[in-house]
Amino acid sequence: MPVENLHLISRYAGADDELAPLHRLGSDHWEKARKKAAEKIRDTAAELLDIYARREAREGFACAPPDAEYSRFAAAFPFEETPDQRAAIEAVIADMSAPRPMDRVVCGDVGFGKTEVAMRAAFLAVHSGRQVVVLVPTTLLARQHYENFRDRFADTAVNIELISRFTAGKGQAASLKRIAEGQADIVIGTHKLLSKSMQLPKMGLLIIDEEHRFGVAQKERLKSLRAEVDILTMTATPIPRTLNMAMSGIRDLSIIATPPARRLSVKTFVQRREEAVLKEAILREILRGGQVYFLHNEVKTIETAAETVRELVPEARVGVAHGQLPERALERVMSDFYHKRFNVLVCSTIIETGIDVPSANTILIERADRFGLAQLHQLRGRVGRSHHQAYAYLLTPPPQAMTRDAIKRLEAIGAAEDLGAGFTLASHDMEIRGAGELLGDEQSGQMEAIGYGLYMEMLDRAVAAIRAGKTPNIEAPLDEGVEISLNLPALIPDDYLHDVQQRLVMYKRISSAADEAELKELQVEMIDRFGLLPGPVKTLLRQTRLRQRAERLGITRLEAGPERGRVIFGAHTSVDPLTLVELIQREPGRYRLDGADTLRFEAAMENEEARFQAVEQLLELLNRKAEAA
Repeated sequence: MPVENLHLISRYAGADDELAPLHRLGSDHWEKARKKAAEKIRDTAAELLDIYARREAREGFACAPPDAEYSRFAAAFPFEETPDQRAAIEAVIADMSAPRPMDRVVCGDVGFGKTEVAMRAAFLAVHSGRQVVVLVPTTLLARQHYENFRDRFADTAVNIELISRFTAGKGQAASLKRIAEGQADIVIGTHKLLSKSMQLPKMGLLIIDEEHRFGVAQKERLKSLRAEVDILTMTATPIPRTLNMAMSGIRDLSIIATPPARRLSVKTFVQRREEAVLKEAILREILRGGQVYFLHNEVKTIETAAETVRELVPEARVGVAHGQLPERALERVMSDFYHKRFNVLVCSTIIETGIDVPSANTILIERADRFGLAQLHQLRGRVGRSHHQAYAYLLTPPPQAMTRDAIKRLEAIGAAEDLGAGFTLASHDMEIRGAGELLGDEQSGQMEAIGYGLYMEMLDRAVAAIRAGKTPNIEAPLDEGVEISLNLPALIPDDYLHDVQQRLVMYKRISSAADEAELKELQVEMIDRFGLLPGPVKTLLRQTRLRQRAERLGITRLEAGPERGRVIFGAHTSVDPLTLVELIQREPGRYRLDGADTLRFEAAMENEEARFQAVEQLLELLNRKAEAA
């Protein structure tokens, strides 16, 4: 395959390598799979554009720009903003100040300052006369957010309400009445807030914490709100579909990867469960005055697990917490742990979100192979909230008792222990689980059949076609590109770049460059990494620029030799036929038509420079005339 057509190849990401669909050369299986995917993509593109159109057409509510009161609120933030946090806040303010509904994902590890971004957004919305809904997956997290928001807004006149199972009875009825009358400025609660009976007369901003914890029905309800209100999603590890939508530009994305000052990464150990390991880990944490989470996610045997800990470490003061405890009992246990009345908490995944205990710096997770990547990352984020070194032990059974996907997940989380690894893990998750239908509830969809890269490229083209008022071509969903043959050595020599894989990567990056600016950046990078460019590489880059220009004109093939050449036009070329007629009339000895779609030309093109100049001049003439037409 010519190197300029390497852009037709994309890395497959979708299923396990061993389960990736393979098709025999010469059969029509691949064409059928691609056509089926193209049909699905056309429908997805149309639905996406419908959501886009409704968001664009709706004259959204533009919040008032930040003023002196906002500046006072921001100045009360007790920590120094990290650069990423500041960038995320500025992006959210810009979105909310624009007359179009916001749909932004803020991705940042636990404790990296996402909540402060949400609070600034909430202040701006309330200050502009709108209600804010903070949607969280658990009652414990709702309670913690309520307390955090109340403390942060203590010096303002903002009214905050909590709706959860902890606030039942008359208190909740009074809260609902205040919300319905528009007296509550910020409402914090679980998925009950999405019920149609909930009356939110001035709702302007919806903040979603950890979207991956909500079910399909709730997500469909959220989808219907996207065209109506500003939506801010906070997550440590976005679910594959969320990440997928952000990467394809459907949702805006801000990444907070800068850790707070003095924060250390959590040391992570993936190992077989042994009592000696449990004893050593728990004792080490207790002896330095810290606290331990011991996660055992089976309520039936959780008391037995707690007894095992008491026997192994008699010095430990052990508490037990799980979701089936009565509400008040659970709240009391969590409060006692927070106030250090226990130093070991044997618990279920109820601690996954919302419990912020700075002195808890060791977590042991039994049967870590049964958890998803996002969940493991969230659980690991329960420790390491202060400047002390934190430890996470992911305890597993023997390898033969684990699935292949579980082993991959554990390898991924063990390798990604750097601060800010959540986004990296979400990308791994997208490959392990499949990227997920963008709008539906199928997890792998058509992406598994053709791979994530090709799916997204085809979706981009389908969206562009529909936007331009055309019907996406299902028979040929991908542009086959421009073939260029100048009979010149255009390659990366192996004595310039020895590594074969690196050469292939550079070929792919050159052929996939979107424009001349990207090519220039690649050129600078290659000189910096590998040294001054030899002649064949310069020719390759120059030839790629020609391909980009020819592509914009709708040319499918361009050839040139020492004395003559030809240009073949595609069905949708932007070159005006009158331009060709003019060229032939002006210089009949140089240009002539050969059939309906081919222009032949003659010129002295013995050396490389003359050949490039002749072809570049011809493209310039065709482009100028096409633009004038």
